[in-house]
Amino acid sequence: MTYTNKKILVCGMGISGIAAANLLLRHGAAITLCDLNPEPKVDKELLAHPSISTYFGKNPDDILDKHDMLVLSPGIPCDLPFVVAAKAMGMPVWGEVELAYRHSKAPIIGITGTNGKTTVTSLVYDIVKLAHPSSVLVGNIGIPFCDMVETLDESDAFIVAEISSFQLETIDSFAPKISAVLNMTPDHLNRHKTMEAYVEAKERIFKNQGVDDICVLNFTNSYTKAMASKTKAEVIFFNQSTKDELVLPVEDIPIPGNHNLENVLAAIAICKAAGISDHIIRQGIMAFKAVEHRLEFVKELGGVRYYNDSKATNIDSTIKAIQAFNSPIILIAGGQDKDLDFNDLVKYFPENVKRLIAVGETADALIQTCKAHSYFDTEQANTMKDAVHIASLAAKKGDIVLLSPACASYDMFDNFEQRGRVFKGFVHELS
Repeated sequence: MTYTNKKILVCGMGISGIAAANLLLRHGAAITLCDLNPEPKVDKELLAHPSISTYFGKNPDDILDKHDMLVLSPGIPCDLPFVVAAKAMGMPVWGEVELAYRHSKAPIIGITGTNGKTTVTSLVYDIVKLAHPSSVLVGNIGIPFCDMVETLDESDAFIVAEISSFQLETIDSFAPKISAVLNMTPDHLNRHKTMEAYVEAKERIFKNQGVDDICVLNFTNSYTKAMASKTKAEVIFFNQSTKDELVLPVEDIPIPGNHNLENVLAAIAICKAAGISDHIIRQGIMAFKAVEHRLEFVKELGGVRYYNDSKATNIDSTIKAIQAFNSPIILIAGGQDKDLDFNDLVKYFPENVKRLIAVGETADALIQTCKAHSYFDTEQANTMKDAVHIASLAAKKGDIVLLSPACASYDMFDNFEQRGRVFKGFVHELS
């Protein structure tokens, strides 16, 4: 596929936008890079390319009609006026995932859902790579699809992709060979507005699949169970309450928590759909280590264990994290407000959480919700350093200090990865 003489507007200079621009350059496009930041972090070599122009510091409303196509980064909402205008003009509006798909030769395993995406995608990749060593890991996990897609042929490899709802909003023909929707709980409602719209965005992962494709769904989640009637693909359910065959004993699963049992079941279903043998699946699961920022053990100090679960950016994810432990928990939570209701989270505190240390934009809302449930073991911290210090003073031998924010990170940090690494840094400074 070539883009010779095509003028393409690439909006958003994050890693996916840069990767999309580089792929387009390799195929002859003339590109305008656009970002609201007047000075985005863009490689000087890319800026100096003769086929590159820039439009930084504002949205591209004034230059839209000078372009043939719009490539949109996932962080940019699709209801912005310039995006709506582009669609009204009949201009293709693609995301980086759609762009990469158009150049893909290898079969794709596409995994989405509210929680567990990164763990399941990483585990599936580890298993698939044992059978198909040339396979690659891409997508919302932090590796741009466009960077990897042209490194593969279709001979002996899979593309294992974590796909977010934001990325699915800008697909057009994207059709994975195997899709999976792990679960659905309220999240990103500040972007999608309603749960119905959020579910519809997730369903786009299988909208272009055909009868020869496979869709893996969670039987115990009402939203995903209902999706079975909406896809043309063959449906495979995973379900904790059914014992069809033994792949490995539960006690051999190396990552803690009932939610991780569900994640492993999902990975098994996906890998069996991909034709991977039980022996290889077992080998991959038993060798798997927890993903960074997902119930990641950091340190034990004075009999207190510290865990980094910074990737818990919604309420259901944090509920699962606190349910994964049998020890008293000192929970550090809070962050950017995503219009989530904390009542469902706080009702678990009396049984599971010894103390809440609230941080970030939602700290007040968290504490007020606690008071409404007559839970008063709370404290507010202004910084992550303060939160770690307060937690270390409150913790006794046998306790868990758990960072599991239930919120996005953008009020205090660039992303959840930075938040998790800052937390770990302060934990390692403790003595």
